[in-house]
Amino acid sequence: MADKTLAPQQARSRESLRKLLKAAAEVLGQHGLEGATIPRIAQHAGLTPGAIYRRFPDKDALLETMIIGILERSDERMRMMLTPAMARQIPLPVFAEQLINNMLVSYRANAALLRAIRQFAQGRNRTAFYRKVTKLEMRTYQYLVELFLVHRKEIKHPNPQMAVSFALMMLISTLIELIFVDHDMQNWQAVIPKDDQSLKRELLRSFLSYLGVEHKKN
Repeated sequence: MADKTLAPQQARSRESLRKLLKAAAEVLGQHGLEGATIPRIAQHAGLTPGAIYRRFPDKDALLETMIIGILERSDERMRMMLTPAMARQIPLPVFAEQLINNMLVSYRANAALLRAIRQFAQGRNRTAFYRKVTKLEMRTYQYLVELFLVHRKEIKHPNPQMAVSFALMMLISTLIELIFVDHDMQNWQAVIPKDDQSLKRELLRSFLSYLGVEHKKN
């Protein structure tokens, strides 16, 4: 009898936690790191601040759990949606184009949240949380490298693994600079493409050129 009572309670607890973490992400994206207060998150989740403090000792612990969850789910989704066998069926230039397009769209759509997450994580370096974030990010990054390396024979760079790793690093760093750091385009607007279509084309051109892969020039 106790087990039958416990199961619904556990389900409700999991659902309550899911709603709380979703609310924390939404508030963080809307109001930034300073504006993501426990009372505001509680109101957004339909909870009391006390209910949050019964789960987490402070806002940092709540945000840490939320961020780790986002990174874990993102990695899981990518591994489910795209396997090495599937990547092998996609021509390398098309695969690179799809990746660049998806990253640009995702970064644009979630810019405020990702910017706040980045700010929070950087403010907690030398912590177990930061080490876990770095480990998760590198896990996803290495998986992307593996996906590209199913086309190793098409890569003309003398060191395909290093080439893919470096090309991905340059791509991600460029998007972070343009979307998270210089998001109002005060610094780079004079020297980069004026629209995302042109930006995607130039990112693809530079990515494939570094790998030594021929691509159709537009």
